[in-house]
Amino acid sequence: MGAEMSVPVDDVEDDDADMMEERGPLRRCIVTRERQSPAVMIRFVLGPDRTIVPDLSAKLPGRGMWLSARRDVLDTALARKAFARAARAEVLVPVELPSIIEAALKRRVIEVLGMTRRAGQAVSGFTKAREWLVADRAAVVVQASDGSADERARLLNGRVVPVVTPLPAAALGQIFGRDHAVHIAVSAGRLATMLLTESERLAGMSRTRADADQPGG
Repeated sequence: MGAEMSVPVDDVEDDDADMMEERGPLRRCIVTRERQSPAVMIRFVLGPDRTIVPDLSAKLPGRGMWLSARRDVLDTALARKAFARAARAEVLVPVELPSIIEAALKRRVIEVLGMTRRAGQAVSGFTKAREWLVADRAAVVVQASDGSADERARLLNGRVVPVVTPLPAAALGQIFGRDHAVHIAVSAGRLATMLLTESERLAGMSRTRADADQPGG
């Protein structure tokens, strides 16, 4: 791990609504103050040494600080020292925190896709994926991030199915024991829901996606 930034407590707002409320079905983002489903957010906790730790599974002990799963929101949190204000204490923020989160989300996507393959709930390859789509077996389509829009359109052929693009073809291929995989179809179920959640969080936290969302990007 690289150097860390020690963030002092400053400009603390005496507003309990900004604290890390963790009761009920929604969580409040410490930057935007919007209440959202935890599925589209990322939880953080303070480690024993007061380091900010991303808790992607939302299971670590301690009071959580929640952020919308968006790179621009994370950047704002870092610039405004939002973690220190939310914790009401000095905190250590890893300099490479954005990269740590993105890498961890990629690992979670890989793990979920591996589970779908082992459970027989996913197939790879254009032909097999198209067969599942035609048979209405596909609840989610995964396309390689370096795949083409034309191939995606040809695969879907007008069908409305959620499509995620979390990883390049080489990484997808490793999961399915191939040199590369551009198209994957996943059947409905808990794993498909998990895949959508993790892929959407990864897309939100990706620097590439964040740059593309900027005007002129």
